[in-house]
Amino acid sequence: METPVQIPFDAQVLDLVREKVPADAIEPAPAVDMPTAYVAREHMLAVCETLRDHPALQFSFLVEITAADYHPATPRFEVVYHFACLGEAFAQPAGAAVPRRLRLKVRVPDNDLGEQSLPWAHSLTPLWPAANWLEREVFDLFGVAFTGHPDLRRILTPDDWTGYPLRKDYPVQVRKDAASWSPMQLTVEEFAANVRATRAASAAAARTRVDEPVPMRTDKD
Repeated sequence: METPVQIPFDAQVLDLVREKVPADAIEPAPAVDMPTAYVAREHMLAVCETLRDHPALQFSFLVEITAADYHPATPRFEVVYHFACLGEAFAQPAGAAVPRRLRLKVRVPDNDLGEQSLPWAHSLTPLWPAANWLEREVFDLFGVAFTGHPDLRRILTPDDWTGYPLRKDYPVQVRKDAASWSPMQLTVEEFAANVRATRAASAAAARTRVDEPVPMRTDKD
């Protein structure tokens, strides 16, 4: 079986990032699809700010945030980030950088703040507001919290859901009664009456348009 070709990490990116953070804060990792590196959790914001703002890098597009659960390994989780430099399509005033893609991974231990705590990573919302919903999805499905997030709550499951469905130790089969947090505002009869009234109003408006006289064209028109 042929061994997949490994994609090397760009030396320029590595050198420019290491000007801002300690050398061991970013560590190239093997990958077969795009340059990939591990970043120390405490340096993630500084690394990302350099990637976004440095004129030679311009990774202005945060493409995706996801996670992986490697239970029972330690550290248990990895939060995975995909970035892109769009070149001329989204260039800084000084000029464009080379278009390219990049993946960063952050290792996240489980319960490193105590048994009742959630694993955590720094929120990227101060740098990319679009990280908001991406981080909420990771929180909802993996139970990884993001410090500094402006509105960290579930986004795919109901607010009263228990557990995190994409964790390796989540039960395979779950039966959960539906919970309604908002009572119905209309009775069935009132809802049906509203539908009939809307249909009648639409029909009347259509008849009015049909009955309106069509203006005659003249030579002056």
